[in-house]
Amino acid sequence: MNPLFWCLVVFAVVCVVVWVLSMLTNEHSWVDRIWSVVPVVYAWIFAASAGLGDVRLTVVATLITLWGIRLTFNFARKGGYKRGGEDYRWQILRSRMPGWQFQVLNIFFITIYQNIILLLITLPMLTMTANPRPFGPLDVIATIVFAGFLIGETTADQQQWNFHQRKKAEIAAGRQANPRFLQSGLFSVSRHPNFFFEQAQWWVLFFFGAIAAGSVLQWSVAGAVLLTVLFIGSTSFTESISKSRYPEYADYQARTSALIPWFPRRGAATRTA
Repeated sequence: MNPLFWCLVVFAVVCVVVWVLSMLTNEHSWVDRIWSVVPVVYAWIFAASAGLGDVRLTVVATLITLWGIRLTFNFARKGGYKRGGEDYRWQILRSRMPGWQFQVLNIFFITIYQNIILLLITLPMLTMTANPRPFGPLDVIATIVFAGFLIGETTADQQQWNFHQRKKAEIAAGRQANPRFLQSGLFSVSRHPNFFFEQAQWWVLFFFGAIAAGSVLQWSVAGAVLLTVLFIGSTSFTESISKSRYPEYADYQARTSALIPWFPRRGAATRTA
C-alpha cells in the first residue's frame, strides 16, 4: 500500500467536492468544514500502511484524531456546519472584490492552496513511514508536549465560547457588553492563544518526523511553515476587522502579545470600553 498515493486521491476528491459545493451554495467555508476531518483521514492512511504496527504512526494518528474531535466539536457548536454558517471574513472579503477575482481566489487559494496545506501538515508521517525507528524517550516528550498544546487550545476555545455566550446574554438584555471583546484568561497573555496552540501542535508533528529520521533537516517542515504563514495572514485580516469595530482594540494590541503567550507589557493603556 502506497499511503501517499491514497492521500493524493483523497486530496483530489476533496478539492473537487469543496469547489463544487462552493459554487452550488455560494458559501465558501467548505474547506473550514472539512479542516478537522481530512487530516485525520490522511493520518490513518499512513498508520494503516504499516498495519497499525508502527507505534509512532499509531500514536501520532491518535493525537491527530483527538485534535480533530476537539476542533470539530468547537466548530459545530459555533454553527459552522449549519446552512449559512459561512465564515464572516469570506463575506467581508467577497464584498471588497469583483466577483471574478473572488472566484479565482476561491479556486486557487480557498480550495486548492488550503487543501495542499492540510495534506502537507500530515506528511511528516511519510517521513515516519520511511524511517520506522523504535518509539523512544523523545517521542514520549513530543506526545506530552502535543497533549499540552491540545489542552491549551481547548481551554482557549472554552474561554472564548463562555465570553461570547455572556456577551449574547448582555445584548439580549439590552445592555452593552463590557469589555466588548475577550481580554481575560489566556487572552490576557496572547491576543490569539488558540491560534498559537493550533500551529504549535503541527510543529510538534513535524518534530515527530524529525525524531524518526534522526534529523530536523526534513522537507516536510513545509507544512508547518505554510500553515504558520496562512495563520499570519488570517490573523492580520482578523485584527484589522476587530480594530475597525472596537477602537479600544489598539490598546489591547499595545499591551498584549499577538501570538506567543507572554507577560502583558507594562505601561500600556488598559482602557476596555
